[in-house]
Amino acid sequence: MKQYKVIGIGDNVVDKYVHQGIMYPGGNALNFCAYAVMCGMESAYIGKFGNDNVAAYIQKVLDELEIDRSRCRIFEGENGYARVTLEQGDRVFLGSNKGGIAKERAWDFTDEDLQFIKEFSVIHTSLNSYIERELKILKTCGVPISFDFSVRWNDEYLEQVCPDVDISFLSCSNLTESERKREMLKAQKYGSEIVVGTVGENGSYALYKDNWLYQPAVLTDTVDTMGAGDSYLTAFLVQMIRSSEEGKIFSGSDEEMQKKIKTGMERGAIFAAGICRINGAFGHGTAICQEDNLCQGIR
Repeated sequence: MKQYKVIGIGDNVVDKYVHQGIMYPGGNALNFCAYAVMCGMESAYIGKFGNDNVAAYIQKVLDELEIDRSRCRIFEGENGYARVTLEQGDRVFLGSNKGGIAKERAWDFTDEDLQFIKEFSVIHTSLNSYIERELKILKTCGVPISFDFSVRWNDEYLEQVCPDVDISFLSCSNLTESERKREMLKAQKYGSEIVVGTVGENGSYALYKDNWLYQPAVLTDTVDTMGAGDSYLTAFLVQMIRSSEEGKIFSGSDEEMQKKIKTGMERGAIFAAGICRINGAFGHGTAICQEDNLCQGIR
């Protein structure tokens, strides 16, 4: 069987669990790469790193997971981080440095970068990646683009991003049913071929060519909800690739596409439930780095 591979382009952080004194690697695009490996698929990551101990630790974890980071950028300055606590297993964000050095530096994709990206079956990125202006450039690679809007979008943002995004993920737990349908239809109208709306423990919905699909959540004893949405979308995309001819997500009849989407939603729900049983987005915790101290890895 041919081995396909995926690429995450965008944000990386550490999530500093202040109540534990432990930080975990994270960030939507980076989580996608780690979860793809956990799903048995090769992945690569392109991101912007600072040159501090936080950045060094994340890179160390990427190397342990055998995620290709050969095209990452490293700049002088502070890496991205978020401060987090848990309340009955639910993540609560206390603040962040908004991506650190990543928000200040341009992507400046080269021809070599774009040739490298063409080798993959899907690109995944997110609203936290400061990449909106580069989506049109990535689109020229001919690789489907997946984009996570999380819970933060408006009409203007959807209209800006969706024309260049093939698969949109919207976190809709805070919306009513009619609001969710309305927002998903907007993403479709603005250009996304597949739109997925997740509603936490109430499952997920997908919209493809005006056809609606529903998948219940897989309930579990939750330890930490960090990464639940990222793990769902990763398993969804991996399954879509594996069930597609030549690894091309958009292949087959409309009926075949709907079947693939439904199977992807099922795999996403199962995988996300498993991730909710571990600490951090995907584990690999270490003592929170102090300014002059190296991180000491703990599992």
